Amino acid sequence: MERAKRKQPSIHTGAIFALKNGSAIVRLSAVVCGLGCIVRKQFAKGLLYLAAEVLVILYMINAGTYNLKKLVTLGDVEQQKIWNEAKSLYEYVDGDRSLTILLYGVITAAVLLFALLLIRSSVRSAYAAELLYKSGKPVPGARQEIKELFNRNLQKTLLSLPVIGVLVFTILPLVFMICMAFTNYSVTDNKLVLFDWVGLANFKKLVNLNGSLGQTFWPVLGWTICWAILATFSNYILGMLLSLFINWKEIRAKKLWRFCFVLTVAVPHFVTLLIIKQMLQPNGAVNVLLQSLGLTEAPLPFFTNATWARVSVVLINIWVGVPYVLLQITGILQNIPQELYDSARVDGAGPVTTFRKITLPYMLFVTTPYLITTFTGNINNFNVIFLTSAGLPRPVESTAGKTDLLITWLYKLTIEKQYYDVGAVIGIMTFVTLGIVSLITFRYSGSYKNEEGFR
Repeated sequence: MERAKRKQPSIHTGAIFALKNGSAIVRLSAVVCGLGCIVRKQFAKGLLYLAAEVLVILYMINAGTYNLKKLVTLGDVEQQKIWNEAKSLYEYVDGDRSLTILLYGVITAAVLLFALLLIRSSVRSAYAAELLYKSGKPVPGARQEIKELFNRNLQKTLLSLPVIGVLVFTILPLVFMICMAFTNYSVTDNKLVLFDWVGLANFKKLVNLNGSLGQTFWPVLGWTICWAILATFSNYILGMLLSLFINWKEIRAKKLWRFCFVLTVAVPHFVTLLIIKQMLQPNGAVNVLLQSLGLTEAPLPFFTNATWARVSVVLINIWVGVPYVLLQITGILQNIPQELYDSARVDGAGPVTTFRKITLPYMLFVTTPYLITTFTGNINNFNVIFLTSAGLPRPVESTAGKTDLLITWLYKLTIEKQYYDVGAVIGIMTFVTLGIVSLITFRYSGSYKNEEGFR
């Protein structure tokens, strides 16, 4: 009996299994969506499937097929200038616009993917209804399935709109950007209106050490990684030390000290960064004060010397970032069980041993996901760099400055230089690298391996 139950197919089986083991009605449901539901008297569900299929077919006939055909070449008709004898002037006739063709091509590919999912769902629904019918069980009607959407299948009701939103506003733009990386869409050779597929040429151009872009990319990548490490761990270590100091039992007026350090959080970052930028200019408040006190003879090169500029942006990031770490570490310290410290004192452990064996492991366990997200955020930390140094100093022959990160260089390539193809490549490489590093780091962290460890 147990073996027979195990061999009995589930009504939630896959579409391939349903096509192999279902009746002709189930197989025809892959051609006429909703047919199996209609035969089993699930009229509302079947008609919805059928209506969705009709809409997909109409779209493909009216525009989809044309979009896919154009997607192969991204257009080949240039804008034409035709002489109008009656008006005695030239008239311009629009040609193909590759950007629009690429956009509609991606949308059409998404519609085709939706059609495949629709066919899969239609076949599975038809097979599930057939199994219920053959077993003598009642096939659920429209009312019963609607009730299930607010009961057993509530997750489908709650997640449908968010998933659609992610697909439309995140996945499709991402696919569009990935496709753009394989074209020559840029101001070079006037390829802003009509451009072509170039395969992996942009990737080769970017990593080629002998090319101008390659000679810029690798130094920017190296500085971006160094910046992310320095910005992440300087904030974390200093915030942790500051939090430990304020939470020390001997320190008085703890709330006052926290208020003083957290006051910077109340001011918007862009305001703070712009004010600091003005203060560090050659004629800014800092240089004027230092010169008036006789400490320096000439203005300090905060943003004109590469080393000074890099140190400056790291210190500025510490100023705006440490208060957030202070708040988080303070909350963690206040939640460490006091019994652990009492037991350590009984065993004769000193402050250093207690910190190394109890406080630090607990903080690292809780804050590892925060460190990963902070590291990722610092690689894409556009505000601190762009609003203070603006990437300066910049060599004359380069498109990137000495303090530019990949994200700020990407902005300059796309907005200032209009190298959209190379910008898309940088975006892809940044996304893939961050995704891999974040997943591997979190996968092998204690927060993932020993989730119940500190509960």
